[in-house]
Order: sequence, then C-alpha cells, then structure tokens
Amino acid sequence: MLLAAGATVLKLHPIPPQHLPYKRLDLDRPIGIATGFQLSALRYDPLLCRGVLDISALQARPIDSRRTGEFCGFLNAVELQRSTIAYSAPVRVTCPMAAALYLWEREVVSPSAERHFGSPVVRIDHLGTYSCRRIGNGPTSLPSQHATANAIDVAGFRLADGRRITLTGGWDGKPAEQAFLRDLRDGACGLFKGVLSPDYNAAHHDHFHLDMGPFGVCR
Repeated sequence: MLLAAGATVLKLHPIPPQHLPYKRLDLDRPIGIATGFQLSALRYDPLLCRGVLDISALQARPIDSRRTGEFCGFLNAVELQRSTIAYSAPVRVTCPMAAALYLWEREVVSPSAERHFGSPVVRIDHLGTYSCRRIGNGPTSLPSQHATANAIDVAGFRLADGRRITLTGGWDGKPAEQAFLRDLRDGACGLFKGVLSPDYNAAHHDHFHLDMGPFGVCR
C-alpha cells in the first residue's frame, strides 16, 4: 500500500529533472539539487557536453584541441560567443566550464545583482582562463586547472548603472558589496568543482578561481 501511495504521489507531483542525478543536464532549467552532479558528468562525455550546449541559448564555438607542453593543452574546449553576460576578454574554456559559467551567470550572478543593487550585471571582468603553469607557479606542484583551460579567474563585475564591483575593493567593502560577492562564491560552489575566494589565501585576494577539476573545494 505504501508503494502504491508513493507511486501515486510521484505521478501527481513528478520530481523535476534538475533534482534527479541520472537525468541529462538541460541549461534552460533552473538549478536543482542534482545540477552539480549533472555538470560533473559532462567532464567524461564530450559528445554529451557539446549536445547540452547546442540545444541551449548559449552560443559557443568549438576550439581545436591543442598540446603545448608536458601537461599543458586542452581537449573539448570552446570559445563563448554569446552568453547571458558579456566578458571583458574572450573566454576559451573546456565545454563543462562553459556550461557551469552559463548557469552561474543566469542563476547566481544576475539575481544577486538585482537583489543587492537593483541593477543588472552587464560585464564580467576576468584575469584569464588558459595558462600553462603549475599551481602557485611552483616548480614541482601539481598542474593548475588553468593549464588545460579548465578554469577562469574572475576579478569584478560591471553594473548597468556604471558601478563596478571588484574583489579587491568589495570583499571587505560596503555591506551590499560584501553580501553580493559572498552570494556569488557560495552559489558557485554548487556548480563548479573548485571555488577559491579571498577567504582561501592572499594569492586570491583579487579574484574568484573557478574550475571543473577533479577535486571539490569551496573556500
């Protein structure tokens, strides 16, 4: 009887697909409890990832794979051509990174800006994506996720009313700026695998590091 009752409830109130880990990611859906898992699945299936991007409103151009060093280069990378928010410079990242950025812009950045400032974000300022280097530029440390175009460093946000919110000035700045930037960090943690903010260390005092690497970290 309990099984029958449960089946009836699910039939009348089906679980949205963004809450089901085995469902394919759809970038037009809102974020759900399984969205992070669905995003992670894209790392292991390039064809699935390209399909997810192709049926979304995000416009991205595939980039030829490249090997530029012992551990540097990228596979399954794209260049963003049109997203929900413009960027200060071209964004060339792996396909899963592009999908996560799109959701972060729409579901985290834009609502938070409207909530705290009453003005939309029209540009995201970033410090770079691909860079052939190791973590912290150390000679023996692990390769950075930047070495495979699997990361981006975000430094600030330009609002439609002309205001600019930066990590350097806003993290410990006015209350609205502090709240906005922490909203963005916390919201990123449900989408990206690696999220590092000024709370992590002095090297990140001026930017968010966002990546889709193998290790989960939210600081």
